[in-house]
Amino acid sequence: MADFKKLLFIIFKAMGINPQHQSIIIEGVKKTLGKKGEGNLSRYVQAKEAWKLKKTFNREVKSAFLMTLGILSAGFGLKGFLIPNKLVDGGTMGISLLTNRETDISLSLLIILINLPFILIAWRQISKIFSIKSIIAISLLALVVEIFPYPVITQDKLLIAVFGGFFLGAGIGLSIRGGGVIDGTEVMAIFLSRKNSLSVGDFILIFNIIIFSVAAYLIDMETALYSVLIYMSASKTVDFVLDGIEEFTGVTIISPHSDEIAHFIKDKMGRGLTVYSGKRGYGKRGESYTNTDIIFTVVTRLEISRLTTEVEKIDPHAFVVMQSIRDTKGGMVKKKPLAH
Repeated sequence: MADFKKLLFIIFKAMGINPQHQSIIIEGVKKTLGKKGEGNLSRYVQAKEAWKLKKTFNREVKSAFLMTLGILSAGFGLKGFLIPNKLVDGGTMGISLLTNRETDISLSLLIILINLPFILIAWRQISKIFSIKSIIAISLLALVVEIFPYPVITQDKLLIAVFGGFFLGAGIGLSIRGGGVIDGTEVMAIFLSRKNSLSVGDFILIFNIIIFSVAAYLIDMETALYSVLIYMSASKTVDFVLDGIEEFTGVTIISPHSDEIAHFIKDKMGRGLTVYSGKRGYGKRGESYTNTDIIFTVVTRLEISRLTTEVEKIDPHAFVVMQSIRDTKGGMVKKKPLAH
């Protein structure tokens, strides 16, 4: 057990954890494992738990960093573009901006109050950790909007719509990647979609149509139209931040020439692949329950053309199915070095 403590203390020192908290964390690890006596933990379990602790710490540091960037970016989008020019966005942020414009109630207070019911829903429907992170992020955003002296960048409404939406969307996306939200619209949509046949996207669309319609009625149509542009810019930026620029596509290939195709994917493209056994069913030639190998691989959208062209050369009758993949983790997705 002394070795285990020594190992953890070394990791704590490298991570900069306060020594006063180290004993508490060690006891927490022991409690999690259900081990109390000295010498009950093998060296493997000790190392594994220390590694898991380090991974958790690194993940939380990254989460805090992303959410901090997100809050600062969203604050810049609001105070540098939207607020000085009296424009609104979609979602709960749009409700806050619209209410602030019509009533002069503090925007910081509105951001917290309007998002609070959705965070309480998230507490029950998603997770407590997610809700706690979201409460902290929303509170910090309200504080940033209240006290940070962001400069007013422009009064050109088109530039405001594009870049205001961009920075606001970047802030929302970075916050989501950090494990929380600064706009509770999606939480509400997830909650309602579980009780109805409409999808999350349908609820968000309906919600924003209502907001922009109210903006057109209370302010004017031009402001509402610019608000739609802000929302579209923010929405696309959120997608970009969450999905990245390198979108992946999963490709399933069924062909009698699976060995040759697999060789091309592995040795020419440098991609990983999975081959699993299957049986042919009903096709152009009727029923044929013969065994066949099925290839599955993941490539970027820039490589799809090369892959499909080569597969067609090898087997013009190959059955190829492609589907979009939001993200991947583990396995050999990135290219391996090719032999020269």
